[in-house]
Amino acid sequence: MATKVVDLRSDTVTKPSEAMRAAMAAADVEDDILGSDPTARRFEAEMARIMGKEAALFVPSGTMANLISVLVHCDTRGSEAILGDNSHIHVYEHGGISTLGSVHPRIVANNPDGTMDIDKIVAAIRSRDGSLYYPTTRLICLENTQGNCGGKCLSVEYTDKVGEVAKTHGLKLHIDGARIFNASAALGVPVDRLVRAADSVSVGLAKGIGAPVGSVIVGSKAFIHKATILRKTLGGGIRQVGILCAAAEVARDTVGKLADDHRKAKVLADGLKKIEQFTVDLASVETNLVFFDMADARISPAKLCQVLEQRNVLATPIGSKSVRLAVHYQISDGDVQYTLACIEEAVEEILTV
Repeated sequence: MATKVVDLRSDTVTKPSEAMRAAMAAADVEDDILGSDPTARRFEAEMARIMGKEAALFVPSGTMANLISVLVHCDTRGSEAILGDNSHIHVYEHGGISTLGSVHPRIVANNPDGTMDIDKIVAAIRSRDGSLYYPTTRLICLENTQGNCGGKCLSVEYTDKVGEVAKTHGLKLHIDGARIFNASAALGVPVDRLVRAADSVSVGLAKGIGAPVGSVIVGSKAFIHKATILRKTLGGGIRQVGILCAAAEVARDTVGKLADDHRKAKVLADGLKKIEQFTVDLASVETNLVFFDMADARISPAKLCQVLEQRNVLATPIGSKSVRLAVHYQISDGDVQYTLACIEEAVEEILTV
């Protein structure tokens, strides 16, 4: 039995590296609420440059990043935002845009590839002639990569088309970029080009690239000014936040390793494909997330994950038929092979009980 735990529940489970811890300990910090933390200022300026936007703001979480972004764009009560039905904002963020922002969600179905049909987005935009009856559409939200669709990448061509729709109708475009660097690595497209059409982007730091805490919002200077006020309103201002930004600076420099995470995810998927009790679409594994379905009714996702945990492998059951594995930079090739061996053993144990 291995003593190490192979944690594939999420790419948020990574521990700070020694380099991150050293950077945090040595960080030059001041009071960020007063706007004087030098490490935070440097990090935010660099993130704005990388993303091709005017300004950036560090926030404690991706949920807060998305909430602030939607609230800045939809600053009038009765506003509506167009969201994918499988989007993180709609499914996993506690309905914050409605409960805290009075923003009405207008839901459009996500396709298996993570996109929403352009014609359905257009059809979801409210006519100004109906303003007496309907909310006012002000925002379109995309997610790249699209997590619930298996970590699928939205192409720059698609994103540009949605951006054109937004401009044509006088709307804003926000991208939930919790794993935007994964999308950039998988598509081979510079991240600033990938989000050029967006008015704002929430950039995840604690997922694919492995920082311990936080996200960054990027956009225009005017947008970030409003976002800074909302961050304070929501309790997201942190005094000596440079300690966290220092770790994120180190994590940012690991972007070049994401392709290797994607390679390991494909190795996992290929191994799972060989186990007859599962089905997995190899072509759907584009980044670091692997979803596989139970093809044998005797095996449930919850039971499989329970047996795997006894072997120090942690995975996430998704509903009644699927399991998700998330590869991150602290998962080695040996961990991948150990995981596959444990899954085979778990299947045998479940079927022989």
